Amino acid sequence: MSRNEEQGGFAGSLFDEPMAEEPMRPPAEEIEEVPDIVEPAFESEPEIPSLEAARERVAMLHSTIDRFNSQYYAQDDPDYSDAVYDSLMRELRALEVAYPELITPDSPTQTVGTTTAQRFGSVVHATRMYSMDNAMNLEELDEWIERVVRSLGYAPKFVCELKIDGSSIALTYETGKLVQAATRGDGNVGEDITANALTVADIPQSLSNSAYLELNTSSAIEFRGEVYMSKERFEALNESILGEYANIPNAKKPKTFANPRNAAAGSMRHKDSEVTRKRGLQTFMYAVADPEQLPVSGQWELLSFLRKCGFSVNPNIKLCTEVAEVRAFCEETLKLRNSLPYEIDGVVVKVDSFAEQRELGFTTRAPRWAIAYKFPPEEVATKLLRIVCQVGRTGVLTPVAEFNPVPVSGSVVARATLHNIDEVNRRNVRVGDTIIIRKAGDVIPEVLGPVLEMRPADATQFSMPRVCPSCGAPVYSDEDGPAVRCISSECPAQLQARLEHWVSRGAMDIDGLGPAIIAKMIETGLVADVADFYSLDKDELALLDTGRLNKDGEPIRLGQTVAAKVLEQIEKSKGRGLARVLHGLSIRNVGKTVAEDICKRFATYEELAQASEEEIASIEGVGPIIASSIRKFTSLEANAELVGKLAERGVDLSADLSNVKPQTLAGLTFVITGSLESYSRQEAEAALKAYGAKASSSVSKKTDYVVAGENAGSKRAKALELGVPIINEAALKEIIATGTVDGLQTQQETN
Repeated sequence: MSRNEEQGGFAGSLFDEPMAEEPMRPPAEEIEEVPDIVEPAFESEPEIPSLEAARERVAMLHSTIDRFNSQYYAQDDPDYSDAVYDSLMRELRALEVAYPELITPDSPTQTVGTTTAQRFGSVVHATRMYSMDNAMNLEELDEWIERVVRSLGYAPKFVCELKIDGSSIALTYETGKLVQAATRGDGNVGEDITANALTVADIPQSLSNSAYLELNTSSAIEFRGEVYMSKERFEALNESILGEYANIPNAKKPKTFANPRNAAAGSMRHKDSEVTRKRGLQTFMYAVADPEQLPVSGQWELLSFLRKCGFSVNPNIKLCTEVAEVRAFCEETLKLRNSLPYEIDGVVVKVDSFAEQRELGFTTRAPRWAIAYKFPPEEVATKLLRIVCQVGRTGVLTPVAEFNPVPVSGSVVARATLHNIDEVNRRNVRVGDTIIIRKAGDVIPEVLGPVLEMRPADATQFSMPRVCPSCGAPVYSDEDGPAVRCISSECPAQLQARLEHWVSRGAMDIDGLGPAIIAKMIETGLVADVADFYSLDKDELALLDTGRLNKDGEPIRLGQTVAAKVLEQIEKSKGRGLARVLHGLSIRNVGKTVAEDICKRFATYEELAQASEEEIASIEGVGPIIASSIRKFTSLEANAELVGKLAERGVDLSADLSNVKPQTLAGLTFVITGSLESYSRQEAEAALKAYGAKASSSVSKKTDYVVAGENAGSKRAKALELGVPIINEAALKEIIATGTVDGLQTQQETN
């Protein structure tokens, strides 16, 4: 959808390909070092620069945003996603609020769009096509609604419409006939694309007779809406572009379209209208330049009249008579998003009545009676403040980016791992850069790279420290990879990380022992290794200072009740089995899956400790590097003593080989989505893995089956889109009972 929305219509964001290559998977020995959640080490508040620094930053933002506008509106080929653009605009607005003297008439916050490229004739719009303000979360949407209610003195009706990821279009009709089509341009002047618009199948060349007879005028009427390309057409287009060069020796890989919005905009402005025809574009219309020309009094009636005219109108709309319905529609649309055949990135909310719209009026660039609620952005821009090193449980120093906090995919993030020095250099990030952030797999914050045009002159390159930031001991580079490691046995950061890992859900799963409590246990000498958890005294634990103060300023102790619950959890963990213990011991390269594979061969820790490196390496999924790590760990006397202490204190160091099942599902990948009645997701995945299957968290063309429980959402939609077989819980039970997928009936077959 187009970035800005004109008055009475709407536009949206585009999801560009990232500016950097896809992230390189870190070496195997580093994977276990990267924490799932990086706890903030500083206050998550944006840093407000001085007036002089703000002046320089504002100038840089002006230049960059103007260039983005030119790429977006005039060239249909932006370098960055719309969410990145939005985040830069929000930063600019924040600086202008902090320093009003920096607001200038030519600021991007005071203007709309950009001038058009001179490939087509110019068209002056009947009325200005305004931009639209954004609500980046539901709280901002609520604030906008409250402002509208205050201004009117009552709560009006609202109309909610989907925010299509396409390209704005204005269609002019005279005596009921299409005479002109134009792009949005700078809001006042667009480009003449009439010849191409005539090739779009659902743009009527004549209004229906019944609608035309109801018009209040015989003058030209300008209707407005969005041209878009479906997901299916978009994928086929890029495949055809690549296919044309597939058999040409040494041919340079052609440039494909980054997203459906670019494809739609580029197609509408193609010099050959026959190419436009073949692209299979479609439209959704939603606005008119002058509502008084039509027999309607509000947006809801307008949408109905547009259908009567013969235009395509999106069916996913709602007239909200209660304020609460607006938020509910936005929440439901977010769930619907991935199941639609076209791209959307939010919801446009408008006051329904045209009379109330006129009363509310406009700002210099946007209507006060409409707002675009944007879905949580997948990519945003922010300023990199510093790079620090976090010490992991095996001593690896991991560079971590700390930046001005920004909302990404539904949560505010302020830190992201950079993995190692090679990744820092590959991503070409420097302290002071404006960087692009996204969430890898919608979970872990990830730095894609810098906006190079915004790199300040004083940006500094990061280098790894020569000593451990935790204990001050010298650090050493691994011979077989980019990792830098502290090898001091006295390093407090490593001890803290090892203890946190031991109690984590993937390891021994001990609830009630968070990082702060563990830090206090180390500080007071209650624990010095993981075996000490199993000799804790209830009374001593109850007296532990939690690090918090009560209303009288006195330390809050853990207390007898909590201490009893913690000890109960610790006692339960004794029976988790050898695989959990191996994972929890922080053996280099040994994660949860590797530990489970090892326990299919060795019944006890003692057997594993006595096995040769070759025997361990022969296990499927292990190999020589992991085998070497295991042998190094088991051969150290200190580790033997630690495992001995665990055994003495009742921790089960055996694996139940009697339950090892035949690997009949080896090579198959399952994704579980939604809620199941008979299993937790972890239980279902474990049952499938017992037969040799793999469990993934994301759906791709390599997925063999998606198990869809109740309220399955985007992953089920993705499976339908890719043609991945979908099965229900009853089928899952059959697989777990039999260890085979033979004779399964998928939901695509039954629907």
